[in-house]
Amino acid sequence: MPRLPSLLNPQHANVLVLALCQATAATSITVMATVSALAGQELAVDKGLATLPIALQQLAVMLTTFPASMLMKRLGRRPGFTLGSLTGVSGGLLQAHAVFAGDFALFCLGNALVGVANGFTLFYRFAAIDAADSAFKSKAISLVMGGGVAAGFCGPLIARWSHDWFQPVAFAGAFLAIALLQGLAGLLVQFIRIPRPTLEERRSAGRPLPAIMRQPVFVTAALGGMIGYGVMSLVMTSTPLAMIDCSYSFGDAAFVIQWHVLGMFLPSFFTGHLVARFGALRIMLTGAGLLLCCAAVNLSGVGLWQFWAALVLLGMGWNFLYIGSSSLLTESYRPAERAKTQAANDFLVFGVVTLASFASGLLHHLYGWQAVNAGVLLPVGLLAGTILWLYHRRRQAIA
Repeated sequence: MPRLPSLLNPQHANVLVLALCQATAATSITVMATVSALAGQELAVDKGLATLPIALQQLAVMLTTFPASMLMKRLGRRPGFTLGSLTGVSGGLLQAHAVFAGDFALFCLGNALVGVANGFTLFYRFAAIDAADSAFKSKAISLVMGGGVAAGFCGPLIARWSHDWFQPVAFAGAFLAIALLQGLAGLLVQFIRIPRPTLEERRSAGRPLPAIMRQPVFVTAALGGMIGYGVMSLVMTSTPLAMIDCSYSFGDAAFVIQWHVLGMFLPSFFTGHLVARFGALRIMLTGAGLLLCCAAVNLSGVGLWQFWAALVLLGMGWNFLYIGSSSLLTESYRPAERAKTQAANDFLVFGVVTLASFASGLLHHLYGWQAVNAGVLLPVGLLAGTILWLYHRRRQAIA
């Protein structure tokens, strides 16, 4: 297997490789976010189903989390990530073919295969802490997520550059680009050096999963991921549709998505330090506040600056919640329980994301852009209350 030069210690080398993998995978996801709903709108007879392919993608992510985690518990991270990348290549090629054929059902299947690939890439952030010491864990997660900054620059640019490759068939080139990006991630992942789980970890089941999931720390971490990612998906998925309805160009939509992705990943270079200094709960509460600000800006009007500012706030809120909740989750399990706990968390998260992705297109089609944004207020308020509940519970335990 290829090796990196031995200039970095193992945990830093793994973080570097995984950050590059995250950059490639996130770029692929950003291209999907920019073009998939628009392609779905062209292919679907019922325009209310425009975001169904994205919803099926997220459903595939959800259904992949447990088998992916269990497979990597048995075989190791590298074989699992490689299998995920190969599936993503197949999905991107199928999407491109479906666009040429004008086949909405086939397009949905291609989205689902890319979703399977994304179900594996979710574990990049957890793989970073497999060989990291406790002091480096939150920073490792944050730095790997920071690899997604490249997606903010490259994703929308690749979407704009590639969607006309096969004119007059719009978007087919973008899905071919997704296949190429997935293949590149498969090559990069060959450089990670994470020991396989020990025999004891593979054999031991640890505590029953329901007992782990009943812990207040798990409930809060999972809810942070579910609502943070669900709200992000709900608003982001409808944004290109809302902008086209407001007579903005595809280039304008790509520009807004680009800044959104930068908002998602650029804070990662310091979020881990903030978590280490102020604690995961305070960072998560800040993320919830940013999501409320996003909804307020979107509800205030439909100017280009409002779409831009709201999507930047949306990305930053997602970042604080996702990294904060991922860090908090590590407090809920023992080493032998790692695989099933991580899988359970991501299963719940992407169950909500699946519903949000489908509801996004339906809400926008039936009730409009204002309803999409009003729909985030109650769940974000519930999340903020839960975070405060755990914070005060811990303060009382110390007193």
